[in-house]
Amino acid sequence: RWSRRQRVLLWGVLLAAWEATWGQLSYSVPEEMPKGSFVGDVAKDLGLQLPELRHREAHVFDAGRTQYFFLDLQNGHLSMMEQVDREKICAAVAKCVLNFEILVKHPMNIYKGEVEIVDINDNSPSFPERRSVLEISEYTAPGARFPLEKAHDPDIGVNSLQNYECSESNYFNLEVNNGDDGVKYPELILLKSLDREQQAVHNLILTATDSGTPGKSGSTTIQIIVLDGNDNAPEFTQSVYKVTVREDVAVGSRLLQVTATDRDEGPNAEVKYSFFKMPEKFNKTFKLHPESGEIEIIEKLNFEEHEFYELVVQARDAGGLSSHSKVLIKVDDVNNYVPEIVIMSVFSSVPEDTPLGTVIAIFSVQDRDSGANGHVQCSITESLPFCLEKSFDNYYRIVTVELLDREKESEYNVTVRVTDGGSPSLQSSAVLALRVLDVNDNAPVFAQERYSARLSENNAAGALVLRVRATDADWGQNARVRYRLGEGRVRGAPLSSYVSVQADTGALYALRSFDYEEVREVGLWVRAEDGGEPALSSNVSVRLLIVDENDNAPQVLYPPPSAAAAAALGPRAAAGAGWAGVELAPRSSEPGALVLTRWLVLAVAAVSCLFLAFLLLLLALRLRRCQRSRQQQLLQADASGALRGVPATHFVGIDGVRAFLHSYSHDVSLTADSRKSHLRFSGGSCCDTLPARSTASDHPASDDLAPSR
Repeated sequence: RWSRRQRVLLWGVLLAAWEATWGQLSYSVPEEMPKGSFVGDVAKDLGLQLPELRHREAHVFDAGRTQYFFLDLQNGHLSMMEQVDREKICAAVAKCVLNFEILVKHPMNIYKGEVEIVDINDNSPSFPERRSVLEISEYTAPGARFPLEKAHDPDIGVNSLQNYECSESNYFNLEVNNGDDGVKYPELILLKSLDREQQAVHNLILTATDSGTPGKSGSTTIQIIVLDGNDNAPEFTQSVYKVTVREDVAVGSRLLQVTATDRDEGPNAEVKYSFFKMPEKFNKTFKLHPESGEIEIIEKLNFEEHEFYELVVQARDAGGLSSHSKVLIKVDDVNNYVPEIVIMSVFSSVPEDTPLGTVIAIFSVQDRDSGANGHVQCSITESLPFCLEKSFDNYYRIVTVELLDREKESEYNVTVRVTDGGSPSLQSSAVLALRVLDVNDNAPVFAQERYSARLSENNAAGALVLRVRATDADWGQNARVRYRLGEGRVRGAPLSSYVSVQADTGALYALRSFDYEEVREVGLWVRAEDGGEPALSSNVSVRLLIVDENDNAPQVLYPPPSAAAAAALGPRAAAGAGWAGVELAPRSSEPGALVLTRWLVLAVAAVSCLFLAFLLLLLALRLRRCQRSRQQQLLQADASGALRGVPATHFVGIDGVRAFLHSYSHDVSLTADSRKSHLRFSGGSCCDTLPARSTASDHPASDDLAPSR
């Protein structure tokens, strides 16, 4: 099964593919359209309503270059910002395309578009000079070729230069050829020998035409002067010179040397070299030494601007005869441009509840090198909750692939690294600082699971009881905690009349003086609530124990004052009354009184247990003696019958046990309230004991047991 991260990446790739198809806008307009002219309906083509277009702050991204278009948010149309001349911005490029980017927010996205500037036939072919002079010796052999100056038409296609035409002549014919750079150039071919004495000057009109609608043309006058005496023109050793050079070649380097020879002697054999009709833009790039024929670089080459040069060199002798040769210079690209990162849009702050797949930043990568040198690889810092997606061409997006949590990580520095494919490779980087905004996703947490405090009774009103404390992991207003009491009642009265809590500090105060005899314990809830929207809260229980103080004196509840004197005479004086009792009742259920009551209960229980044990032992002894006595009686009955006539009082039976129980009887009265706990002793049981057995001669009627003290 695919992980969540893999599914998000797949979704991002599919979304990028969809946007690459539907997000590509393509329009075309003729050049020279006036400012404000309609280009295309962006809102319709992107499927965005006008209110949405305004809400998402759609605009044409400014990459620092000339802006040719603007987006009108009132109608969603892309319009011309200024008039565009195709020949100025695209020169001789076959297809003139201007790229633009529409950037939208909420959520962030980018749409790429292109506008093709269609050429119109607004330029005529033109020659550098209105009149040119060509000198030819009368001894020049027929078939000799003489290159002519080329015309220039900045338009393209059928609107550009298509053909040359020359006025009729019996001596010359015009031939139009295609150069290696694809440009047509004219050459004059000598048809028959010239005779200076017959005609010293020949005038021709050279016309250049295009195929536009309507067609346009331009012309120049060529004056051919026939020279006398110089039989041979210089001849180049090669008709075409070729050389390949790296674009990082040092300024001042020698490219090649052209060589021409003249078969004449003397001054007519001296040859001078020069560029023939060289374009002005190349004059600052190359230099031809007139004596040696060496071509030198005088300006740094740039493959991205010119990767191929076609030059024409001329060798001229002192007699005025000349010949021409071509020099083709090819420039090899060198990895000399560092990839450039252009940040188009970035959210420096994002909420921590940002959904997965949200676009955080959009940027493009540019490398002016070509081929492998211009191929770039882009990456971002790993182990971050973001991934890199390629939108189209060299446009990239950074999107979220994991949920953000400000409490774990509040800031991210995303490093974007770009490396090209050159050898050695060049790289660049950019750091995007991203701050995670807090969302109220954490409730306050109390420092303790529950709180308890002890408060002495008779406290002063407003006394501090304790402080509760809760913290919130959020930030700012979301982390601001306020406290309040939960609803409750104490002895029928609202809880808020007994205690209060300070909202900011969590301090719990007693609003009244507590009385242990009335309220011994107060249970309540304190709620902590943060300042978020919506607010989150948590509760904690607080137990308040009231501590008793010795603030009440004990009172005698029993016997009443009239019987106190009789009780003082002792137990025997009150024997007639049956029972005498004293009840001590403290006024307050103090801790000392409670302890005393517990000890009294324990003492009574201990005495009762001892008494019960003694009673069981006594019964066991009596039963054993009775068994022995019966056995003796049975043994002696037949022999003598000596026991007949013995009084019954000599034996202890059930009546004797009852008398013993009565003599040791006492009464214990215990209640839950210590005010009513008392202990009573029988008045006539202190001295009565069971009689002990004695000899028949001393006490004939006494019990078998001695007195028990």
